[in-house]
Amino acid sequence: MRVFLTGATGFIGSRIVPELIDAGHHVVGLTRSEAGGRVLEQAGAEAYLGTLEDPAGIASGVANADAVVHTAFDHDFSRFVENCEKDRRVIEAIGDVLAGSDRPLIITSGVGFGSPHPGALATEDVHNRDHHNPRLTEVAGETVAQRGVSVAVVRLPQVHDPVKQGLITWSIGIAREKGLSAYIGDGSNRLSAAHISDVARLYRLALDHHTSGARWHAVDEAGVPLHEIAQAIGAGLGVPVKSLTPVEAAEHFGGFAAFAAMDLPASSALTREKLGWVPTGPSLMADLHAMDYGLAAAA
Repeated sequence: MRVFLTGATGFIGSRIVPELIDAGHHVVGLTRSEAGGRVLEQAGAEAYLGTLEDPAGIASGVANADAVVHTAFDHDFSRFVENCEKDRRVIEAIGDVLAGSDRPLIITSGVGFGSPHPGALATEDVHNRDHHNPRLTEVAGETVAQRGVSVAVVRLPQVHDPVKQGLITWSIGIAREKGLSAYIGDGSNRLSAAHISDVARLYRLALDHHTSGARWHAVDEAGVPLHEIAQAIGAGLGVPVKSLTPVEAAEHFGGFAAFAAMDLPASSALTREKLGWVPTGPSLMADLHAMDYGLAAAA
């Protein structure tokens, strides 16, 4: 298939590219720069210049695609609500092109939307539309599905390797800036996780075995406690580790405090059963211990 991939030069998208090419697909990757285009071409993909700020331009690129995999998202947390709205506009623009066809659209969400209430295990058969996260991906997916688009969702946990670890990357930056690796309360709140190689493979399986309306969980570890993560960060940076009260956490983490307080365990039992997905990559803690914190500080 001719697959249009947004976020093709990003952390996850760049790993999906070889997965799709090795499976025999022709990848057209969205990139915002000519430098990114050269990277894609070197990887064997076709480059398409565009940005999330131009949904119409993305829609033009989708016109000749047999399938679309949407992984791009602007992770500037200082403008998170605005960026969630931007994501919604892109999905709806893509949906306008695919409406009435059987061409697959795979969109990207978070495992939290599979949790019926805070702290409950997230599962694939739940969509909590009242979740406090303002990200509108799945709502936009339902909107375009009503117009005849064949939509499936991949929900992500903390996707990691020894360089990046989702929300934890932000925690590392704050710990480096403040000279303190912190967690809230007893740090028993959890983050689910999966290695980037396993996540990329799941996107390929979700495409090759596309099921309209499906929700897939890219989860290897159901829940890693935040106090363990903070200890690994403290050891890596050589800074003390401390429990904070919610009030102290608001000052320490700033706008990131709400994310630091989240309890997001998740299951992937249905995904494994239906897609035959078996994660084999390193654990989150293994990657945190393998991380070169000095190199990260210089980046």
